[in-house]
Amino acid sequence: MYSKITGGPTEVLFTTKVLNKYTVTYYKCVETGFIQTEEPYWLEEAYSSAITKLDVGLVSRNEMLRNRTLRIISSCFEGGKKFLDYAGGYGMFTRMMRDKGYDFYHSDIYCQNIFAEYFDLSDCSQQKNFELVTAFEVFEHMASPLEGIKAIAEFGDNILFTTELQPANLKDVADWWYFVPETGQHIALHTKSSLDAIAKKLGFHFYSDGISTHLFTKAKLSFDPFKNSKEPYLIRSLRRKLSRYDRRTIERESLLLKDFDMILKKLK
Repeated sequence: MYSKITGGPTEVLFTTKVLNKYTVTYYKCVETGFIQTEEPYWLEEAYSSAITKLDVGLVSRNEMLRNRTLRIISSCFEGGKKFLDYAGGYGMFTRMMRDKGYDFYHSDIYCQNIFAEYFDLSDCSQQKNFELVTAFEVFEHMASPLEGIKAIAEFGDNILFTTELQPANLKDVADWWYFVPETGQHIALHTKSSLDAIAKKLGFHFYSDGISTHLFTKAKLSFDPFKNSKEPYLIRSLRRKLSRYDRRTIERESLLLKDFDMILKKLK
């Protein structure tokens, strides 16, 4: 099997049960360390529920991602523009960001938008050129990573995304919780090298905290927003930059009441 990142050779890493019933082989890219499954014929079954029963961290993860995204936008992007949360699940993140004053919209073809109804991509006045596209917990689900990321890039030149980077010396499915073969959804497991290879292929500059949060951008930043890969650094970095950014880019007026009035009018 050839690597879906480089097109080069892979080696068999291990075989395990997926969805507790399918025997599936996992392959490792020789050049980048990227891990992929054999062609995932089980995906329709795996996505019978878009949000798995094992995803008990969904709420706390959205809170964490909101805080990280606020810092990244404040230090790197224009807060008054429009944003898109790609594959945004129930719409919780979009709602959280709108509550903080950022004009976010939601897109997800597999999951019902519960929390950000009326703020789907179809409701937005623009369909591309978003200031920032967020794609959280998406890259590990891609059966065709390059094509999948190209599809996201159609919406904007800046992609803030999360996917857990592999720890060292993986030999067996038991070595890393992120494989979660019980759900059958994590079929593409990245290294920093694999993400760097993708960025180069697609014309992005690549920044990473070295753990789970990453940025693809067509612009070359004058600073690394993830330097030292520690959350406290982001706070210190943000404070240093406040002299160059109006504080309103951080503490924006919430869109909650405006959204409420708009929806109320639609329902009458």
